[in-house]
Formats: sequence, C-alpha cells, structure tokens
Amino acid sequence: MINCYWVNTPNGRKVSIALEEMGVEYRLLTAAKDGFDILSRDFRRINPNAKLPAIVDHDPPGGGEPFAVFESGAILIYLAEKTGSFLSTDTRIRSTQLQWLMWQMAGVGPMHGQAHHFHRYAPRPPDPYALERYTREAERLVYVANRRLRESPYLGGDEYSIADMASWPWFNQMNVIHIAREDFPDLNRWFEQVAARPAVQRGCPRLPTRMLEPGFVPLDAESFSRGFGDIMHRANRAD
Repeated sequence: MINCYWVNTPNGRKVSIALEEMGVEYRLLTAAKDGFDILSRDFRRINPNAKLPAIVDHDPPGGGEPFAVFESGAILIYLAEKTGSFLSTDTRIRSTQLQWLMWQMAGVGPMHGQAHHFHRYAPRPPDPYALERYTREAERLVYVANRRLRESPYLGGDEYSIADMASWPWFNQMNVIHIAREDFPDLNRWFEQVAARPAVQRGCPRLPTRMLEPGFVPLDAESFSRGFGDIMHRANRAD
C-alpha cells in the first residue's frame, strides 16, 4: 500500500496517473478530507519541502520501514523502478525518457506554474513584465513539445512513459494562460491519445470549474498567505 498525499493540480495528477497506470495499490489522501497540514513539522518528515504531492511506500523494495518520496518527478522514477514499467531498461531509450521528464520538471512545470500564478492568483493588476515573461516562456515550451511530437509518437520516443505522464496534466490546462492547444496539431494529437487511456481518466478526478476557466481567481487572505505569502514562509523557516 502506498499513501499518496495529493492535491488536484497538474503535479498531483502526474502521480495519480502513474499509480493507476502501474496498477499499484494506493490510498489518495487530501488535506481537506484527511486533515493533514503540509506546513506542519509532522508533514515535513514526509516532505521536507512542505509541498504536495508526496508518497509513503509501506512495502518498499527490499522491505524495511516505510519509505517517503517527495518531488513529483522523483516519485514517478521511484514508482517506475518499483514496478518495472514505463521507464525503459535500454540505456539510450531510458536516457531519452529521463531527459524529457527533466525537461518537464525544470521547464514546463516552473514556467507554466508561474504563468498560472500571474494570470490567476497574483494581486491585480499583475506585474506586466512578469506576466509577459512567464506566458511567453510557457508558449515557447509548447512549441518545443509540438516539434518533438511531430517526430516522435511520445515525448520519450516510441513508447509511452513517465515523461508523458509528467507533461500531460500541464498541457491539459493551457487555456487558462490563453494558449490554445488546438493551435499545436502534433501536441494535440498526442494529448488526445494520452487522454483516451483508461488509467489517465481514472487518475484524474474532475477539476473544479475555476481551474478549467481563464480569469483571475480571488483567494481570501489566509489562503493566499498559506499558498504564497507570510504563513507559508514562516512555517518553512521554523526549525
């Protein structure tokens, strides 16, 4: 059994898709339903970075005590190696799959995430330079993906892999930063192919309406502070 500490965001969905694809027995835990606080010292024993998602494997390879893994890309690699699936053992293919996973982790996630922040959550009016900077970089990465998927069925090559699981949830929400997926036909072909996979559908609970539509999403003062401001920073500075 794996406990998955989860949130219904692109990074959370990477992990729930992987758990479904790999047929792993798991329990999905959310802060609202299960009452944990990601800013608490207790949760930092699971994820020192105090973010979601994170997992605890109660049956780790080799046995022993439960094993915690944080960072969504590291979780995908751990699950792929644990199950022997969706990450090739061929050196070249594996390297290519990991290159595109790292591309998502270092590029798509941070740049699209910042574009989402300034479009949706930053105090109005958002800083125009920041908004343009992150939106243009998010769009650039979409062009990179579209070119890659013109020459290859999947990001990592001929085989569906954890690289696709990592990127697909971010491209599912491009419209909220005013980038139309339909303008990128090769990416859109890949997107629809992945979206049709039963495990992807099971791994993606319905998104709240506000996460699917463009526009400013006002947060109350405490929610903003816990997510982006003083409460979050104070908790992370505490010993």
